[in-house]
Amino acid sequence: MPDRAARTSDVPRLGTGLGYRSELHDYIMAGRGTIEWLEVVTDNYLAGDERLDELRALREDFTVIPHGLEMSVGSEGPLDLEYVDAVARVADAVDAPWFSDHLCFTREAGIDLGNLVPTVQTLAKARAIAARAQRVQDRVGRPFLLENIATYLDMPGELSQPEMIRAVLDHCDCGLLLDLNNVVVNCVNHGLDPYAYLARLPLDRVVQVHLAGNTENAYVAGLLIDSHDAPVGERVFALLEWLLRRRPDLPAVMIERDSAFALSVPEIDEDLSRTRHLMARYASAGEPR
Repeated sequence: MPDRAARTSDVPRLGTGLGYRSELHDYIMAGRGTIEWLEVVTDNYLAGDERLDELRALREDFTVIPHGLEMSVGSEGPLDLEYVDAVARVADAVDAPWFSDHLCFTREAGIDLGNLVPTVQTLAKARAIAARAQRVQDRVGRPFLLENIATYLDMPGELSQPEMIRAVLDHCDCGLLLDLNNVVVNCVNHGLDPYAYLARLPLDRVVQVHLAGNTENAYVAGLLIDSHDAPVGERVFALLEWLLRRRPDLPAVMIERDSAFALSVPEIDEDLSRTRHLMARYASAGEPR
């Protein structure tokens, strides 16, 4: 475990990456040299040494970032320290430059909710989440990123969604994993302006970006669903360009694809190429505009 304080300002620039899924294993291994890093779902590798050995094999060719589902930083109950330590073992196995989970809660009062559930949007809750996130980061000893989630209900409180994210990060020194597709989904579902939404976030804390797409029929009861089953949408790429103008030094941007794999390879190729081109173009342009 690292013996220095975990600071998001120290993270390396990884470039363009892809979410690892077993269905894409052969494609990923063939893409060594063009796919610059991988994000894995932490919870798939908590079962023991055999699963960790699979990660170590990936680490021979790629930088590997663990991305978890069950840290539940928004819970009222006590932090699950056994889970935190299991996540730390995964991060240690691949010497991850950072690890991440979601700004939400997934269990309460011993009940597994089976979903990423948004919290109330109050300053008191933001401070409580920040304290839990800071404890996680300090215990693991690596930078911890919190991801903005897709929401289908705008939660009550004195803060807006971006104000809630900012308030959490104002009270800890963790980083932000900014999911731009989730921003699009939330702005469609809640009638918000995505550029105004981004402008209210602490963009200097963004370490990693998620890009994804949704099929045209990804609506349920009139709500756009974060489905990750299609090429990255044009609205998402437009937000990425807006962000890169302000943060040309973004350390890491990646593509998420969770289903509809049969025809996905040429689509993923195109999304990776476009992302790589945009990151290079804005990095070479220099200072933020």
